[in-house]
Parts: sequence; structure tokens; C-alpha cells
Amino acid sequence: MQTEQVTTFTAFRFAGFANRFWAFSQMGLAPARLRKVAGLQFNKLVGSGAANGFSIRPNFGLYGMLQVWESEQSALDFLAKHPVYQDYKQHSTAVQTVFLRNTMAHGVWDGKSPFLAAQPFDPGAPAAVLTRATIRTRHMLRFWRDVPQVSRDVEDKPGLLFAVGIGELPLIQQATFSLWQSGREMLDFAYRRQEHSAVIQKTRALGWYKEELFARFVPYRSEGAGVWDLGKMPD
Repeated sequence: MQTEQVTTFTAFRFAGFANRFWAFSQMGLAPARLRKVAGLQFNKLVGSGAANGFSIRPNFGLYGMLQVWESEQSALDFLAKHPVYQDYKQHSTAVQTVFLRNTMAHGVWDGKSPFLAAQPFDPGAPAAVLTRATIRTRHMLRFWRDVPQVSRDVEDKPGLLFAVGIGELPLIQQATFSLWQSGREMLDFAYRRQEHSAVIQKTRALGWYKEELFARFVPYRSEGAGVWDLGKMPD
């Protein structure tokens, strides 16, 4: 089924106590202001972890918006004039948005399947990956024991442009977002790196998650600067 659906991921960097406190407060305040945005089909505000993002400690300097739109124009209208986005821009030191078209998704997020496949996967084209899970309470210790090993493995991998651990609720609801120069390099990391594939197998065997989602995208447009370098991406 052909769809015009577009997903955007916007990252905001914040500096100074006042701006970081403001960003933290928006995790509870902003969702109500985003409930009736024209064309917005799915919306999540997320925080990030310290270090390279995959940490039990929060990073109060980096927050994100993951949004699914009925069309690219809906997303552009939001970025151009919506008060919530303008407030975030005013308080941040860097803002960057990547536009994504879904190639594949399975699983659910809060019981919903928000992403509709918009184009086929091309291993030679740039790629983005989103994973998200709600961790079973009895497996939290084991999960956070294994995460540092995977996060060290992702650093400086060929083709990696940006990777961060994000989440809605600390410890329990976790996600990752990564951008790659090509789908081929993303697949090499996901399925051929021993450390990463071992953790994937363990999650399936032990049933760590109450709910999980995996989605793969083609990034095709970027606005803003200062968070990741999409200049490396092929034309």
C-alpha cells in the first residue's frame, strides 16, 4: 500500500541549568500541547542516557521528539510555526531533524503499530534504525548489565553517523535510534558483530520484554545542525 507517511526524529541540545530544567519539565507538560497538531499521527518525547546515550544515568542536555506524520507537508508546517517546536528552539543550543520513510516495522509501541512502509529497503542507501522495548521488571538487572557491552561495541563502527539511547521512563521503557551511511553497514553491525547478535539472541531466549518494536527507515532530508553529521551521506 502506497503511503505519504513521514517520520521525523528531532534532537535538541540544551546548555545551562535553566534550559535543562525547562527541557526536563516539558517531558510532562508538552504532550498535552501536541495532542491536536494537524497531521500528527504518533508522538513521543524522549530523554537520553549519559556518555554515548546508552547509560543508566540520564543526560539532561539531550532530548528528542519522535513524530509520525500523514505527509511531509504536515511535518514542515509543524517545524515552521508550531509554538511547542518554537519554544524548544528558543531554549536549545542546537536542533536537528531528520526526515525518514519507513521500509519495515514489526512490533508495537503502547499497543500501536505507528509506522507504515513507504518504500523498499535499499542496502546501498542511507539507513536509520529505531528499536524500542518495555523491559520486564524481573529482567532489568540483567538488561542493564549487558547494555554497556553493546554500547561500547557500537562506537566508531564503519558507516555510523549517530547513535543514542533514548527513553520515556528511566530503566523500564528504553529505545535506541541510529543513523548509518548505508543499510549494508547497518546490517553488518546488527547481525555480524558477535556482541550485538549475542544480546539479540539472549533477549529472544529469555523473554526480556513485555512489548517491543523494531523499525527501519531511509533518511532522505535533514534540517538544522549541531547534533549529527549527515554530510557524510551519499547523494
